[in-house]
Amino acid sequence: MTGRNRGLTATGDGDAGDGSVQSSAAGVDDPSVDPTDDAGERDAVEGRTATARSGVAIAVDGLSKRFGDGPDAVTAVDDVSFEIRSGSIVGLLGPNGAGKTTLVKSILGMILPDAGTVEIDGIDVRKRPRAAYSRVDAMLEGARNDYWRLTVRENLRYFATIGGIDPDSVAERHERLLEQLELAEYADTAVRDLSRGMKQKVSLASVLAGDASVVFLDEPTLGLDVESTRTLEREIRRLAEERGLTVVLSSHNMDVIEAVCDRVLILSDGRLVADDTVDALRRQRGAQSLAVTSRDLTADVRADLEDRFAVTTVSHSGESTSIEIEVDGAELYDAMALLRDRDVRIDRLSTVEPDLEDVFVDLTGRQESER
Repeated sequence: MTGRNRGLTATGDGDAGDGSVQSSAAGVDDPSVDPTDDAGERDAVEGRTATARSGVAIAVDGLSKRFGDGPDAVTAVDDVSFEIRSGSIVGLLGPNGAGKTTLVKSILGMILPDAGTVEIDGIDVRKRPRAAYSRVDAMLEGARNDYWRLTVRENLRYFATIGGIDPDSVAERHERLLEQLELAEYADTAVRDLSRGMKQKVSLASVLAGDASVVFLDEPTLGLDVESTRTLEREIRRLAEERGLTVVLSSHNMDVIEAVCDRVLILSDGRLVADDTVDALRRQRGAQSLAVTSRDLTADVRADLEDRFAVTTVSHSGESTSIEIEVDGAELYDAMALLRDRDVRIDRLSTVEPDLEDVFVDLTGRQESER
């Protein structure tokens, strides 16, 4: 999002993918506010200064959005509130229909919420959208945010320009982005001639080409191989640490969320059901699991284990049986003692720590594969 554009820019000529809406557009100014009001501009500056002191980049308070009327009405976002500190990377998760897209578009001014407020750097986005969004950009809908007829480098220069930045003044940053995202070799290649994964990298580079301090990334690793995903993860972390960039990242890839995010927000049925660090959410889920594979896990031994511990899975392969039980603290030693006393010869043993996927399922009742 950039503050120079009023309204959304739709591209129907195929230049930016297949007629997608460009993310480099800000919402329309509130008609009740005079955009030339000097007092209003001073308020925006004062708000930015106050927030810079408090370190809050995004503040959402009581945000709600309802679609339709009567019994068929759907509440997409239901009284959601949170703050995101400057320079942090926050993951946004939720099953399909949880309200993630509506929430993000409401924050970005693409949807008008029914209730609640959003502030970017202390500036109310409803009252001063151009001021609020002057430091915000977004990569939405994957690799459909760039002008495919332009080269990679031309895209970076273009998006820096519409963000109010002289592209020559950030040419060094562009070169570093091209190197870091492994795009330097393709800098003068038209985007339409690149693979899907490369287009995804160009979309990310275009978002980072200007001077945004807050960015929203929707599925940034879509179409990337493992090596490219790790490169992107490193670059996001570097930008957060070196530039103080604030990142809101939405992804189906739990590994990416765990690898780069300082904190995670989880939505379910339009409500915020979790807001904490990855480690804290894992601890919240509770015990780790002990996985044992042996030919000696007879029905009697399994019955003893089930009597004393929470058995989560049992499977058979040939003459071997695998069993997974939840253990917490001293229970791990109790389980090992029981197996020893019953003369169970262990073929394979491992401990399984709860991960973000487990937390997600507990809070939303949905497997990641179902999203």
